Amino acid sequence: MRAQRVWVVNGTASVEQLQSRLDDLNKRLGQLEREHPENRNVEALKSGALNLSREIDEIRCAEATAALSELLRK
Repeated sequence: MRAQRVWVVNGTASVEQLQSRLDDLNKRLGQLEREHPENRNVEALKSGALNLSREIDEIRCAEATAALSELLRK
């Protein structure tokens, strides 16, 4: 099985959509690890999952910062 990018992040993707994509990616990773533990593509997919996870965290932090800034302005 060839590793492939399973998500495309765009400016309109919500955190929920990204989280859903990450959940799907993690399921695929588990399946690939069980079926082909020696496959080097697993590491590439893990890296992609970590990057997506970081992106989700960045969006959540940005949203929280914006909400806090709005509250402090009032």
